[in-house]
Amino acid sequence: MLWNIEAGWFIMAFGTVAGVSYMLSLLMESSIGKEGYGPFLHATFITGGFFLAILGANYRGINLADLKWALIYGGAGAFAVMLAMLLLRAAVVRLS
Repeated sequence: MLWNIEAGWFIMAFGTVAGVSYMLSLLMESSIGKEGYGPFLHATFITGGFFLAILGANYRGINLADLKWALIYGGAGAFAVMLAMLLLRAAVVRLS
């Protein structure tokens, strides 16, 4: 479970995910441009989606002790949150 790890490991995991998501958001910013939220908010959505997916899997009773499955669940959650936010932004821009 995510809350059973030590604080030092959690800080390192959060820093790693935040750093990688910021690099990905900079790449997305170059291709999306004005249609996106900016690199900082993109990184925030990706990081939040990653950890929310892992927390959701832990809440449902899915054991993510293997790092491979934790990365798959976290990556899928990050993609889902980012996709939902970009679709929401596109809908708001289209309707206004």
